[in-house]
Amino acid sequence: MKFAIRMGVPEMESLWARLQQEFRSGTIGKKDALLYKKWGKALKLLAENPRHPSLHTHDIEQLTERYGEKVWQSYLENKTSKAMRLYWVYGPDQQSITVIGLEPHPEDKKNGAYSRVVLSDMPPFD
Repeated sequence: MKFAIRMGVPEMESLWARLQQEFRSGTIGKKDALLYKKWGKALKLLAENPRHPSLHTHDIEQLTERYGEKVWQSYLENKTSKAMRLYWVYGPDQQSITVIGLEPHPEDKKNGAYSRVVLSDMPPFD
């Protein structure tokens, strides 16, 4: 089953829209272009198979408790300082995945690092 990818509102939706617009217009900076490329690749893999080995997908209990439904983390990059992580949930329907966060990996899990992760809301169900 292929999943439709949605962006959480308002943070993820506005960030993705900005990166797309800047990429298409040729005004995107180097750092943002690299993020856009890695994020796009991860979204393609996520849509095809959320458990794709290169995504290293696993649930994050602290975020699940905070968000009220199971929150998953997938890798955009690995083995680099502040490697970016994609946070997502299944829904709002059975064929959708919603990206609710995109942040560097929290360095210190013991000191409440996941409490500082910003999570978007689910988009309205169409």
